[in-house]
Amino acid sequence: MSETAFYILLSLTRPMHGYGIIKHVTQITAGRIVLGAGTVYGTLKKLQKAALIRLVEAEDGRKIYQATPQGRQQLQAERERLAEMLRNAEVLDNEKV
Repeated sequence: MSETAFYILLSLTRPMHGYGIIKHVTQITAGRIVLGAGTVYGTLKKLQKAALIRLVEAEDGRKIYQATPQGRQQLQAERERLAEMLRNAEVLDNEKV
């Protein structure tokens, strides 16, 4: 999973529209990642096609998305994969000492 998809899916553990996702990702990454609208909407389309998110409502021209149960499972699997990678890196760091 790409870093962009990870952060968008993480944001969508609660209902949110595209601009809200941009703000949320910028906030939780302390400004390290600032997603463009094209990136967000392209990724939303891919995640929706993969059934990892769904459109929950549209209001005032804004589409509100949320992670599906399958999306939450995929997010958890990715979190576990990232944690394993970090543990492996720490093992290597400890072997160098």
